[in-house]
Amino acid sequence: MAEPLTLADSDSEIRIFTRRALVVFSGMLVLMLGLALRMVQLQVIEHDHYRTVSDQNRIHIQPVSPTRGQIFDRNGVLLADNQPVFSVTLVEERIEDLEATLAIIDSLIDLSERELRVFRERLAERRRPYEAVPVRLRLTEQEMAVLAVNRYRMQGVRVEANLVRHYPLGPTTAHALGSVRRITVEDLRTLDPVNYSATQYVGKLGVEKFYEDFLHGTVGHQQVETDARGTIRKVINHSSPTPGQNLTLYLDSRLQIAADRALGDRRGAVVAIEPSTGGVLALVSKPVYDPNAFITGIGAEAFDALRSSGDAPLFNRASRGQYSPGSTFKPFVALAALGHQVTDWDREINDPGWFQLPGNSRIYRDWNWSKDRAGGHGDVSLRKAIYRSSNIYFYTIAAELGIERLAGFVEQFGFGHVWSTDIPGAAAGLLPTPDWKRGARGLPWYPGDNVNMGIGQGDMLVTPMQMATAVAILANRGRRVRPRMLLSSDSPLEGLNGHEPLGRLQGISDADIDGVIDAMTDVVHRGNRGVDENGTAWAYIGLDVPYRMAGKSGTAQVVEIAQGEEYEEEELEERLRKHAWFMAFAPVDDPKIAVAVLVENGGGGSSVAGPVARKVIDTYLLSDTAANAPSTRGVAGR
Repeated sequence: MAEPLTLADSDSEIRIFTRRALVVFSGMLVLMLGLALRMVQLQVIEHDHYRTVSDQNRIHIQPVSPTRGQIFDRNGVLLADNQPVFSVTLVEERIEDLEATLAIIDSLIDLSERELRVFRERLAERRRPYEAVPVRLRLTEQEMAVLAVNRYRMQGVRVEANLVRHYPLGPTTAHALGSVRRITVEDLRTLDPVNYSATQYVGKLGVEKFYEDFLHGTVGHQQVETDARGTIRKVINHSSPTPGQNLTLYLDSRLQIAADRALGDRRGAVVAIEPSTGGVLALVSKPVYDPNAFITGIGAEAFDALRSSGDAPLFNRASRGQYSPGSTFKPFVALAALGHQVTDWDREINDPGWFQLPGNSRIYRDWNWSKDRAGGHGDVSLRKAIYRSSNIYFYTIAAELGIERLAGFVEQFGFGHVWSTDIPGAAAGLLPTPDWKRGARGLPWYPGDNVNMGIGQGDMLVTPMQMATAVAILANRGRRVRPRMLLSSDSPLEGLNGHEPLGRLQGISDADIDGVIDAMTDVVHRGNRGVDENGTAWAYIGLDVPYRMAGKSGTAQVVEIAQGEEYEEEELEERLRKHAWFMAFAPVDDPKIAVAVLVENGGGGSSVAGPVARKVIDTYLLSDTAANAPSTRGVAGR
């Protein structure tokens, strides 16, 4: 049986609907009120904050790197300039997934493990937010095209053009100019964070380092509007950077190339100086490296090979290499002895080929001593002692002179000091004294130390730069100069020190200086075939020299030869053989160039280092044809 129908309770339904409507309306009212409060918070209370955030997403102030100053040689030849390169950079803040973005780039241009490692290091070293960090430098045109086509896939990635340092002569001027390197975390502790805010490189060696403040310039700024990808759409404001100063050096690129070629593949150094100014005309150190490889990044294997090489190509032998000067030191010993009246030009000393201190059993031998050769040079005057390089004469006068008087005089030539103010890292060498020996070795100064000093052996150490400076002072007849690289700049460089004049040599007469120069001229020009009175360098460089040159050769012993034993070069390992030295200036009467040449383990100074010096001087004084003419070689000499 069906249930009876009931009528709806309309009042009850109305009450239920009303309550539900009130609840919904109250909820909506609360939500609208909350939204209104949030809008007030965003639009009023936190307006300034979000306005700034919005502008940062759209408008950025970017530092603009100044153009680094160029470097020229004395004839206007460009030695260091700036070249545009294109690189792919990433802005981390605009990238949602950094690793995924790197994977895309890697699939397009094949990033190496080293490039990825260096990128992460650079990312960690970032100095400010929204700074673009390069992941690949020096893009090829094909790589740029591939990245451009796939740009839509890589938010926060862009291709940028930058100016980077370039050295047109590459390895030839590496040690003369120094180089720039990428700024490291350590550099950031000392550099001006504002002025270097857009700079990726800083001078690390040589001229580039010393004149960094002037070469760098002053940073500029620009206010730019960017899109979501970080691409610049509009430059709102621009403050131009001030470019760095251009520098002109005393360096002669033609001479630099000639010196590099003359030294060849041998380890060693060549330094040429203009005597009248002290300007460095050439500075070569071999082996060498290509500084351009360090600008945009050198491979780890290549760098490890350079750093671990036994030939030390990264080491500047010209200004930092320290060697016994050997017989090239004799003219300075002669001047010291003349100045202190220990000897004179008329005194003769018998040279039997050996020397012995009274009451001492040690025998000091001449450079040409051998078991089969009886006697030495016979009676020797000071002039002959220089042009024949008699060890016995200089043993004798050095023993009589004593170390205090010898060291006190020769330091006037710069031995034991650093005079090259704008060649950072230059070594001081070593001018040993009794006080030094007691402090460094805890030993007294022995009479035999004086004997060794007389021929530039023992503890005495000099750099090729110091030797070139010393012979330049001789060329100036006693007027002392400092070696320097800078000839001129766009405008005066403020705040530079160390260019004060040094004055003249003290304690020596002009006549005695001229006498030593005459003897050094005999080293090169005195000679006749079959005569034993020839200058030691005559047969190697003096036979056909068309100008007057004063020079002195030397060989510096690397290992000690036991008493009674003969030096057999062929039986020694190459790196244990003597170093070859030659110093010279020319023309004698109007000096234009002074040169010092060192060839490591080269052997004879006249036969090995002398021809190098001759080619360098020929290049500077004569035509290119004369410079390339083969040198004459003859009988053995010192």
